[in-house]
Amino acid sequence: MDIETAYNQALDYLYSFVDYSLKHSSELAKADFNLDRMVALMELLGDPHTKYPIIHVAGTKGKGSTSALCASALQAAGYTVGLYTSPHLEDYVERIQINSEPISHAQLVDLVEEIKPHVARIEKLTTFEITTALAFMAFARYGVNVAVFEVGLGGRLDATNVVTPKVSVITSLSYDHMAVLGNTLALIAGEKAGIIKEGVPVVSSPQKDEAFEVLERAAKLKNAELTLVGRDVKYESGKSSLEGQEFRVKGSNVQTFHVPLLGSHQIENAATAYTALKASGIPITDEQIRKGFSRVKWRARFEVARREPPVIFDSAHNQDSFEKLRETLETYFPGRQVYLIFGASEDKNIPGMFAEMKPKIRKIIITRADHPRALEVEKIQSLAEQAGVESEALVPVKEALARALELSSNDGSIVLSAGSIFVTAEVMREWKILDESTKLE
Repeated sequence: MDIETAYNQALDYLYSFVDYSLKHSSELAKADFNLDRMVALMELLGDPHTKYPIIHVAGTKGKGSTSALCASALQAAGYTVGLYTSPHLEDYVERIQINSEPISHAQLVDLVEEIKPHVARIEKLTTFEITTALAFMAFARYGVNVAVFEVGLGGRLDATNVVTPKVSVITSLSYDHMAVLGNTLALIAGEKAGIIKEGVPVVSSPQKDEAFEVLERAAKLKNAELTLVGRDVKYESGKSSLEGQEFRVKGSNVQTFHVPLLGSHQIENAATAYTALKASGIPITDEQIRKGFSRVKWRARFEVARREPPVIFDSAHNQDSFEKLRETLETYFPGRQVYLIFGASEDKNIPGMFAEMKPKIRKIIITRADHPRALEVEKIQSLAEQAGVESEALVPVKEALARALELSSNDGSIVLSAGSIFVTAEVMREWKILDESTKLE
C-alpha cells in the first residue's frame, strides 16, 4: 500500500473516535471530559510524556502564538524541539512538529499502527486524546529534548494536562467555549488554572482582575510562583512595520527583540514567551531568544498574503480577538475599509464580532466552511442585518474569495478572512491555487 493511502486510512481511524471539535456546543456541554483515560493510555505506552522537559501553554487567545515563539527560541538555542498545537490549517500532521517541520505522513502511519492495540484496551478515548498521545510518542521516538504543548480546550481536563511541565503558561483570557468552560471570566480562569501544578512556576499574560484573582489563588494553593507579565516583567513596544515589530523587556541584556508577527497583542505574547522561557529553568540565553523570535512562523495571524490591494488571513473568532484585529488593521492600514470574508461556528458571539469590526467593514461576504459546526449563512446574514452591516452570502468559500477579490480590484479595499479558523484555512488553500495559476500564466 502506498504511503498516502495508508495515511488516509490512519486519519480515518483517528476520526472514527469521538471528535469533540466537530460536535455542536450542546453535545460539548455533556461531554465526559476526564483525565483517567489519558493516564491509563500513557501508562500502556510507557509514559512517553515524562521523557523530556515540557512548557505547557493554556489561554483563550495567544496560546498558539506564544507556543510557537517558545518553540522557535528553543530551536535557535540548539534544542530538538517538539511543538504540539491544534487545530491544523491544511494537513493533520501540522499538529505534531519537530524543529518547525510537521512529522511525515509515514511517521504518523507508523505511530498509529503502534498505538492501536493500546487504544483498543481503553473505552471511550477521543480523537484528541489519541492525537495527543501520538505527539507524546513522536517526541520520545524522534529525539526531541524539549517540547511545547498547547492546551486544546480549557486546561483542567484537557488531554495535555497529564504533564508535569517546567513552567505553566496562561495567555490572555476572554469569553470562548462558554458551554464547556463557564459563562464568567472567573469560571473560565478556573478551568485554565487547572494546568497549574504543585511547585511548578506559572507565567501569566496581562489579565482582567476577575481572571487574575482566580489564577493567583490557584497558584498559592499549589505553592507555584506566579509571574504576571506587565506587572512583574515590564516590556514596551518599539518600531513597527509590515515587516514586523520591535519590543524591549526591562532587565534583559538584549536591546530589542524583533517579531515578524503583527499587532500589539503579539508583543504581549512575545513578552509572555520570553518570561516563560526564563522561568522554565531550561538553559537559554537572551541572544538565543532574540534569534528565535525573529524567525518565528505562525500562519493565519494577521498574515498579509498580498500588500496591494491587501489580502489578509486571520484566525480571530471571538469579540476580544476581533477588537485586536480592528486595532491592528488601523495600525498598519489606517483609514482602509475591508471586504470581510466571514463564517463562524454556531457557538460564537457573532454580534460581538460584528460590533467590533463595523467601523472598518465595507461589506461582509458570508460563507460556510466544510465543517459540521459551521453556522448556516442565512443565520449569519440576519445577524449582519441586525448589526446594520451590508452583506451577501456565497458558498462555497472559493466563490466568496473570488467575489471579495473582484470587489477589492474595483476600489482597493482590503480582503480580510476572519471569524473561523476553518473558513480562513479554506480561503488560504484557494488563494494558494489562485496564486500558483497566476504565476503560471
